[in-house]
Amino acid sequence: MKDLIAAFTTQLADALTIGESSKLSNKDLKFSNIVITGLGGSGIGGKIVAQLVQNQVNVPITVNNSYSLPAFVNENTLVIVSSFSGNTEETLEAMEIAESKNAEIACISSGGKVLEKCKENNYNYILLPECHSPRAMLTYSLTQQFFLLHHYGFIGKDFKQNIADSIRLIENELEDIKLIAQKVAKGIAGKTTVIYSDDRFEGVSVRLRQQLNENAKVLCWHHVLPEMNHNELVGWAGGKEEYAVILFRNKSDYSRTQRRMEISKEVIETYTSTHFEIWSKGESDIENALYLIALGDWISICLAELLNVDPVEIRVINHLKGELAKI
Repeated sequence: MKDLIAAFTTQLADALTIGESSKLSNKDLKFSNIVITGLGGSGIGGKIVAQLVQNQVNVPITVNNSYSLPAFVNENTLVIVSSFSGNTEETLEAMEIAESKNAEIACISSGGKVLEKCKENNYNYILLPECHSPRAMLTYSLTQQFFLLHHYGFIGKDFKQNIADSIRLIENELEDIKLIAQKVAKGIAGKTTVIYSDDRFEGVSVRLRQQLNENAKVLCWHHVLPEMNHNELVGWAGGKEEYAVILFRNKSDYSRTQRRMEISKEVIETYTSTHFEIWSKGESDIENALYLIALGDWISICLAELLNVDPVEIRVINHLKGELAKI
């Protein structure tokens, strides 16, 4: 897993090549909405991208992490199916519903039943390389979300340069990223981590939460501002030293939200001395997000090493799948 995280920028570059070379058919279609459906490491890319393009796309985007699909899905819906293995049962059921509603289906997968369906029905798809760990392939699925949205005319091509810039940024900052990650991991070890960010970057916070769950085998939670100021901030009256806070920040965060973050920090610091404020780097939202994702991945692997746990092992998920297979 550490090698896969170290290959973050190499994967991004490869993902750009894959997206550029994918053969997608052109269709003269008009859509009233978009649904991105997927779970876990395959699904989080959809959430991140949906937030990054929300000011460009002129129709609603819904991110779906379920067996079902929203009732509004119809022939005017673009459904992007994201399943790394191609065999995620929830995603396959959602895909069947999309088919029954005559939605336009486009897929991101490395194979399995999803790929079979694409070939049988001539759906657009982008083929991902094989790997043992879907969460380590976020770079690929996330990049292809951009390519599909571009193909269907929802966004321009600037994302390609933004991703290329992100590669250079992360490579130039890599040693500092590792140092920050080691410092944060040491600080949060043995504590329950709480992750906060501006609501536009919630997907980035979710990504770190998932990585801490799977790689470091710890529980944690996340919330976003300004919503957190209307409920969870009051809960900090029950805060204590066993909690550690990671606050993701960007220069582009809304000015009133930035002020809220400063005030919230003052409240949180009353109850715990373990808090880390991490500012993103880069000139675009995509650069900011990818920088924070790369840093978060390194935090999770450093914490796994400190806790002496195997970041690859997911016995409990395999047990769950085994039990479900009996039904």
